[in-house]
Amino acid sequence: MARGPDGKGGGAGFSLADQLFNESSLSDLAAEFAVLPGFDAERFTAACVPGLGTRGLLERLDWIADCLEPQLPSDFPAMAEALEAAMPPELDRSLKDDDFGRFIHAVPGILAVRHGMEDPDRALDLLHAATRRFSMEFYIRPFLNRWPDKTLARLEDWSEDENYHVRRLVSEGTRPRLPWARNITLDPAVPLRFLDRLHADPTRYVTRSVANHMNDLSKVMPETVLDHLTAWRSSGAQQDKELDWITRHALRTAVKRGERGALDLLGYRAGALSATIDKITPAPCIGAALEFSVTLHSEEALPVLVDYRLRFHRPSGPAEKVFKLKTATLKPGTPLTLSKRHVLKGNATTFRLHPGPHAVIVQVNGQDVAEASFDVLPEP
Repeated sequence: MARGPDGKGGGAGFSLADQLFNESSLSDLAAEFAVLPGFDAERFTAACVPGLGTRGLLERLDWIADCLEPQLPSDFPAMAEALEAAMPPELDRSLKDDDFGRFIHAVPGILAVRHGMEDPDRALDLLHAATRRFSMEFYIRPFLNRWPDKTLARLEDWSEDENYHVRRLVSEGTRPRLPWARNITLDPAVPLRFLDRLHADPTRYVTRSVANHMNDLSKVMPETVLDHLTAWRSSGAQQDKELDWITRHALRTAVKRGERGALDLLGYRAGALSATIDKITPAPCIGAALEFSVTLHSEEALPVLVDYRLRFHRPSGPAEKVFKLKTATLKPGTPLTLSKRHVLKGNATTFRLHPGPHAVIVQVNGQDVAEASFDVLPEP
């Protein structure tokens, strides 16, 4: 999920937190907990809905847990039993992807971490049940830190679980750089034994997690990632088409960095080619579009991965960002001209544009092959 933990994004006035947590969704959650003897659904919603307020997405989850706790047993085993009794039906096992579940069902994970750290066996049982309704990737991580051996033993079993949501948790929960999540102290090489098994999974939901995990690892142990991807190819345990996808997705950041080993593994070898930037908008304004074209020449057949980098002017010094342009095969002696229209957004969420000298650098198979400068003018 691309949005930050405050739940904002998606355009002016849009709030993901409001979309996920509101009177309707909390009424659904209250109805699920109403199966518990003595649970007062109206009391819960009356207390919880007004408190959503300006809380961000993750803060709202904690708040919902706060409002449920007074009506749950204080003894953790009894609390876990109640949480399991109130769970909705499992997510559809016939699906292969895009079945993340509802955020309101993260509550068992929050309470497992709050109250189950001294009873890890029962807490892990709860997470096993809960992740079949909503991913427990955030909530397995404190147990990896506190009880690494016990938790890893569970993950070993879960990597062969019949439910693909449980299998995905093994990969996603051990990612070294999981967005929004707390860090784990686990040696990043340890989960590779799980990925060696899970890369052959029949569901894209699991293999996407494996690829994202490998992409994380490529930033700290790139050679190890290449070795494992090569071994997976040799094993033949996964279909070629799916393994091609996993490999591309796992190496996407390494490709942006122009790492030779990653490019070679993907078939984008270094070769003799030339390139010229034929035209470029000389002075676009912030909010307008930069347009440029580049022509590539090669004397041999050469698969090419063409990216471009924008070098931004900033008061603190220049910064660069990589963008994809084209995947193609150059034919001997036949020029290939590529054109691009890049809107210079003034309200981008990840960086701010400043007027001044900029540059576009064309990168082919990890090599810089052409560069042109242009000035960005203030927004009119």
